[in-house]
This record gives sequence, C-alpha cells and structure tokens, in this order.
Amino acid sequence: MLAQTAQIEAQSARIEELTQRVAELEAKLGQPTKTPVNSSLPPSQARKPSRAERRAAKQRKGRPGVSRALAPSPDRIVESVAERCPHCNHALAAADQPGFHAYDHIELPPLRPVITRIHRHRGVCPSCRRGFSARAPPGMAPGSPFGPDLTALILHLHVTQAIGFERLVRLLDEVFGTRISEGAIANMLARAETPLTMAAETTAAEVRRSKVVASEETSVRVEGKNWWQWVLLSSTAVHHLIANSRGAAVLTDFLGDTKADVWVADRSTARYLLIATSKVCATTSLLESLHAIAPIAPNLVPA
Repeated sequence: MLAQTAQIEAQSARIEELTQRVAELEAKLGQPTKTPVNSSLPPSQARKPSRAERRAAKQRKGRPGVSRALAPSPDRIVESVAERCPHCNHALAAADQPGFHAYDHIELPPLRPVITRIHRHRGVCPSCRRGFSARAPPGMAPGSPFGPDLTALILHLHVTQAIGFERLVRLLDEVFGTRISEGAIANMLARAETPLTMAAETTAAEVRRSKVVASEETSVRVEGKNWWQWVLLSSTAVHHLIANSRGAAVLTDFLGDTKADVWVADRSTARYLLIATSKVCATTSLLESLHAIAPIAPNLVPA
C-alpha cells in the first residue's frame, strides 16, 4: 500500500513537471523565429533556404502589369500624323485622326563641357594715367578653370562612388569630353577640404543638440593602418568621424560640454559611453529584444 502511494506521488510530480514543460514549449511556439533582422543573431547563423525555396524565390510572381507614368512636363511634344492610309493609300488630314497614343522617349542630351573664354580688358586711365583691369565675371575668377558644378561631380564620383583617379580621368574624357589630369583632380579635392569641413561642423553641431543620439563604429584603413570610422546620428543629421581610437576619448572630445538624454549604441560602445556620459544608455541588443517580443507582448513595449 505504501509502495503504491509513493508511486502515485512520483507520477503526480512527473505529470506536474511535464505539464509545466508543455506550457513553456507552447509559449515558445507563439514567439517569432530569431533572425538577423529582429535579434542579434549573426547573418552566418541564419537559416539557409532550401533548394526548392531558392527556386521558388527566383520565379517571377504574377502581378498586374504596370507601365511607366508619363512625365508631367515634357521638354517637347512631337505630333506624329499619318499622311496616307496604310491600307488603301488614301491621303489623310489631321482632322481624320483625332485619337492618339501618347508615350515618352527619354534620352540624354549631348554631354560636352561648356567652355567660356573670359577677356578681362585692361588699360591705362586717360585721366590719372594709372593701369586698371576689369573685374572677373561672378563665379569665374582666374585660377582654376574648373567650375563648382564640375568640381562637385568629381567629388561625388571619387568619394561617394569610389572611382579612382586613373579611371576617373578616363570617365571624364570618354563620357563628358573633359580632359583633366590626376594632379588637377587632387588639387580640386584639396580645395574642397575647407567647405566640406565647415559642412561637417554643421552636422556635428546638429547631432550635439539632439536629445537622442545613436552611434556605431567600424574599422577603416587609413594609410595602411587600422583606424575607426564613427557614425553619430540624430533624427535630423548624420556625422561621420574618422579616429585612430575606439575609446571614450573620441566621444568626450566630440560631445564637449553637451550630453544627450539617451544614447543608443552596441554593447562594446556602451561601456565607453558609461564613462563619456551620465545619461541613459540603451544598447542595440536591448532594442532588438524589444522588437522581437513586440508581436506577442505589445503592452510591454512602448509605442
């Protein structure tokens, strides 16, 4: 009798344990699968699609056909009117063809530089007998022959599109018909340093004024050495900073006397931020966890 009672109690404890385990597993079924998008799971550990899934993803999904919308203000309109009927060769007038099919033809204009020759006249004043020269036209001062629009294009192609000097010289010659040496391009980049530095100071000040700031850093090669590219952003500005350190000194130098109310960063940067600021610090992994539980516990996650 005692043995039977002990067996029943053991079975009851086992049933309770299994019931709790089933409840835990059922709760996990309602949670979204962790992916690199909604968690800190690295992309290398993400679930790889099967061969059938990859084939299905490559197949073009059926959808209603769409066409390109007509430009609201075309540069010109060509009226193509038939002169004779294609069936009986009868002469046709414009009144015979009230309907038409409208479509756009888009093409680039001829790409060639606009070269303006400046003749600055000079002479000797007949009154005071002193020499003089006429003023240069606005935006066309003597010195570099290259205008601001061409300089901006070269900066964009070299810095943003990462086109090297040799290829950039060929591109400007073959596409735009403009011959510029690599040395001239280097001089243009050097002259752009001052206005770009002023623009960078503007974005830095905007980030410093923000109450919520996020930051991220990644390694970058500078003259063959490992440096760090810091990205500091607010809701209105993004500031890039290249430094040879990943430490708190970079942030303290950038912030100065200002401090954000909330700083969002990854865990490694968060340790430095505890030194750099006394405000609230939220890690990106915490935000990813909140994003993951939002579908199943919306009341726990603020909007």
